[in-house]
Amino acid sequence: MHRPASAVSFRHLAAASLVTIALASPALALQGPEPAKPGATAAAAPTKPRIVIVATGGTIAGAGADAANSATYQAAKVPVDKLIAAVPAISQVAEVRGEQAFQIASESFTNVQLVQLAKQISALVKRDDVDGVVITHGTDTVEETAYFLDLVVKTDKPIVVVASMRPSTAISADGALNLLDAVVVASAKDSKAKGVLLTMNDEIQAGRDTTKRVNIKPSAFFSQWGPLGMVVEGKTYWFRAPVKRHGTSSEFDIDTIETLPEVAIVYGSGNMSPAPYKIAVEGGAKAIIHAGTGNGSVAGYLVDTLKDIRGKGVQIIRSSRVGDGFVLRNAEQPDDKYDWVVAHDLNPQKAKILAAVALTKTQDSKELQRIFWEY
Repeated sequence: MHRPASAVSFRHLAAASLVTIALASPALALQGPEPAKPGATAAAAPTKPRIVIVATGGTIAGAGADAANSATYQAAKVPVDKLIAAVPAISQVAEVRGEQAFQIASESFTNVQLVQLAKQISALVKRDDVDGVVITHGTDTVEETAYFLDLVVKTDKPIVVVASMRPSTAISADGALNLLDAVVVASAKDSKAKGVLLTMNDEIQAGRDTTKRVNIKPSAFFSQWGPLGMVVEGKTYWFRAPVKRHGTSSEFDIDTIETLPEVAIVYGSGNMSPAPYKIAVEGGAKAIIHAGTGNGSVAGYLVDTLKDIRGKGVQIIRSSRVGDGFVLRNAEQPDDKYDWVVAHDLNPQKAKILAAVALTKTQDSKELQRIFWEY
């Protein structure tokens, strides 16, 4: 069966870190350009989207001691210029330049890095010569960074975060194609106004919804509501769109945020101690995310502790350690009576991000609950 030349050439380009473009299509290189016909006017070359790749480190910039090492490696070793150079096919999709924001493993991200990165992205998307931004990131906390950017960067331009589960030195490294796909998504006109996106394993995920559920496979990220779309051979295919507030519709703006308040997560289990909650308050937490069992359940012997903490002005937000579903207000616990907040469908780590952002604007629990419904 005859395959279109465009599909074949794109496949060669996607593998260009292993073979050169010239080798992929030597006949085209020998033929040269077709002579112009008399009186013909040369058509202007189409303008490519202008994309900035902002690198922060992570596995996508990692290196292992051996090609067989897919889970044992050092993260954040490869600088952004080498990441880009390793995927020559990117130049066929967009005009790309790189910026090195950080060179760290993502588990080392703090609120300081989150705010700094968001301000850098906000400044970039305001520029007329930037059509979209791609952010390379480690997988461990990429879901938090993606959601934070989704909340505070006020733009309709595409912002795509991308990561990999295997270092660039592994036999079956996934970073090169993930990065190419991220540039494709950031360059696509139909990516606008969809919030911050995460592109991995051929899927386009909503930064708000996606979470890491597997720690040793390329198919690591999932959303209980499903991906927004896919990238196949350099083309985006969309199936749904986000409905929660983000970007230009968000009431939050990174340009007005300098620091984030401390928010703690306490993980639920059987036979719990009240000590972690008390220690979080002593450490300056302005809110505690209770990652409860089931429907964000709170053990009977902990209720008085959480009520006392709320009485001291610290917000109590009930989330769930369960992967899917959402926490119902006034189910399991009388949230109205205790003046607690529920995290809806946000997992504990995403609830922590939203709580920190929301607390920069309000300390009122009813306002916080509204924000958790809307975002």
